[in-house]
Amino acid sequence: MDGVLVHEDHLVPGADKFLAELRSKEIPFLVLTNNSIRTPRDLQARLRHTGLDIPEEAIWTSALATATFLNDQRPNGTAYVVGESGLTTALHEIGYVLTDSDPDYVVLGETRTYSFEAITTAIRLVDRGARFIATNPDATGPSREGLLPATGSVAALITRATGKEPYYVGKPNALMMRSALRRIGAHSQSTVMIGDRMDTDIVSGLEAGMRTVLVTTGISTRESVEQFPYRPTLVVDSVADLVGRTDNPFA
Repeated sequence: MDGVLVHEDHLVPGADKFLAELRSKEIPFLVLTNNSIRTPRDLQARLRHTGLDIPEEAIWTSALATATFLNDQRPNGTAYVVGESGLTTALHEIGYVLTDSDPDYVVLGETRTYSFEAITTAIRLVDRGARFIATNPDATGPSREGLLPATGSVAALITRATGKEPYYVGKPNALMMRSALRRIGAHSQSTVMIGDRMDTDIVSGLEAGMRTVLVTTGISTRESVEQFPYRPTLVVDSVADLVGRTDNPFA
């Protein structure tokens, strides 16, 4: 989502035309984000404000992927959550009970204000045997003032205190890609992953068996591609360059 369709809450030029073409050709799609703060409904409203009308069911977050994973692993379990409504809502919807009393899992996601008290509780619960899950490994996030610590940084703090590594569900874990494919009934051989980051979007698409397109409207550049031992199938300046080519972007 960020860096592909929108950039700092502004529409990437041509993104609306790209999505309109997907709809007109009845090509199923999902908009993905590693950020677990907002619910799909919140993200739908945010995107609408930029000029993109995307239904809730076409938005897939690391919080939803995490909830799907936990529901498969341990249905009707319990969790202590460090995060916001996007994550807590997703876990409530699969029937999880949120508690700080001997939970099955400690689940870490993004929050605008990480509480020292909440992190301390998480450390003590993990140390006592709660399984440690994190929505994604992103170490930092953007803000108008500069970088912010994100899930990966706080997870590192908890790991340093407990000696226990989390299991990361979101990108670059291909698990998030496979759950997204199941969501729209798609197969990896006929699906394309479009992203702006080599180290999350492109590698997770590759590992899930998809062809990949890197757009340079976000984090990675054409020059930075050469720093990685893997390559995207295609590099374009923007999703606007795919308009008229959505049936076969690689032709």
